[in-house]
Amino acid sequence: MKTFYKKGDQTLVILITGNEENTELYQAFPYSFLAVCSEDWNRELSPWPAAQVLKGGGDFQGEADQTLSALLQDPILLQPWQRRIICGYSLAGLFAMYACTNTDLFDACASVSGSLWYPGFSAYLKEHPMHCRQAYLSLGNLEKNSRQPLLHTVEERTEEIYQELSLHFPTIFEMNEGNHFKDPNGRMIKALQYLSK
Repeated sequence: MKTFYKKGDQTLVILITGNEENTELYQAFPYSFLAVCSEDWNRELSPWPAAQVLKGGGDFQGEADQTLSALLQDPILLQPWQRRIICGYSLAGLFAMYACTNTDLFDACASVSGSLWYPGFSAYLKEHPMHCRQAYLSLGNLEKNSRQPLLHTVEERTEEIYQELSLHFPTIFEMNEGNHFKDPNGRMIKALQYLSK
């Protein structure tokens, strides 16, 4: 894990990503950005071990606790920000939500096309509530059209999680056109726009 910092205003966006070079996202907002870059998502962002779901994708090693522990020691994160928003796409969106069950440091969370199909995660959230004050979930309307049985459940699991979170704090679940890979930056921008309100 490595980090990249772009200074802006007193809102800090913690962007869980595979690439620090996200100029489009940085330029869309006046915020400060702390990009947390992982080169091995299956190892560093998964909350507990699980078997692979895609051929050639590899198993999930479940080292999110170690990644979060390192993040929580980052001196930039610990500065007195007005707001801290953690967000991520795909497995990074799952990690963002998992992080919020383990600390109350984040004010808001965005899980964009999040891997909320992850085995046991919806049940985990019922026993381990998130400590943020606001959440945004989204999916593409074609993401459930997968032949892989777990991935096929993503819309159902996301809806289930949305219903659970809505009992505790303001949450939105937004559907977008397309599959998992359509317009990630556009979807992330929509998430941050919503959490800016």
